[in-house]
Amino acid sequence: MLPERNIAILLATYNGADFIDEQLDSIARQDWPLVDVWASDDGSADATVEKLAAWQARWRKGAFRILEGPRRGYVENFRSMMANGAVDAAYVAFSDQDDIWDENKLSTAVRKLEEIAPTHSAMYCGRTRLVESDGTRRGASPLFSRAPNFGNAIVQSIGGGNTIVLNRTAFGLVRESARRASFVSHDWWCYQIVAGAGGRVLYDPVPRIGYRQHGGNLIGENQGWRARLKRIRGLAEGRFAAWNATNIEALEACRDLLDENGRRTLDGFIAARQARPLESAHKLWRYGIHRQTRLSNVALYVAALLGKL
Repeated sequence: MLPERNIAILLATYNGADFIDEQLDSIARQDWPLVDVWASDDGSADATVEKLAAWQARWRKGAFRILEGPRRGYVENFRSMMANGAVDAAYVAFSDQDDIWDENKLSTAVRKLEEIAPTHSAMYCGRTRLVESDGTRRGASPLFSRAPNFGNAIVQSIGGGNTIVLNRTAFGLVRESARRASFVSHDWWCYQIVAGAGGRVLYDPVPRIGYRQHGGNLIGENQGWRARLKRIRGLAEGRFAAWNATNIEALEACRDLLDENGRRTLDGFIAARQARPLESAHKLWRYGIHRQTRLSNVALYVAALLGKL
């Protein structure tokens, strides 16, 4: 472990006073010695900013900066930090305001990322433990077994933003892309742009954070029949198609950042969305576009047959 290699944490906050202390305490307890925090508050009306200021005053692991967010929602709040040219670190991670990190979360990510040449874009992500508002464990996020690649990334996000760590090269790519376009979510976008550019995506099957589930979650757990029914309803209502349209527009704006395979897959997906039902399904297969599990892959092909891609 090299202490001079700093990790920048991009922390988006909004009315997070109930849990922000526990989140920051778990970051302070990381066994990686040099951690800079970039906290962007999106106009909190509670005590979030005051608590951030208190942490800033006693932070000893590196720099602690408090920024004013754009006040256009959490996606744009994260994007504003992703595009910020002042963020300079060997590694960059994302943080929600209400989770609980294991002490080795960051060092584990760095150890895995260091297996990749630093000149090559690399992203670490993984599973989470699902916990109640009081920290009681209630299960884990889905386990994905297929190797991460752009054919998967273009239709599915496999790692929550609270698990992602990028090496410097990958963050440079993400920064440039964030300056060009908006997207559906920062975690899905990181997977798309890193994989689409030919970078390595490392998926950790071992959960290393407690992902808190409570009434204030913008995005909650992603398994169980209730979550499945919600996704099916979203597919039928055209939500999946709308997300794809947003991400495709962003990917087109970043076409020159993609490698040859990324551009081919993107073009194949665009063609699949425009084709008649049976041809649409065939193009998904032809271009290797897939989701991680058998059931979710069936849902993807149903979407193609229904014209809901």
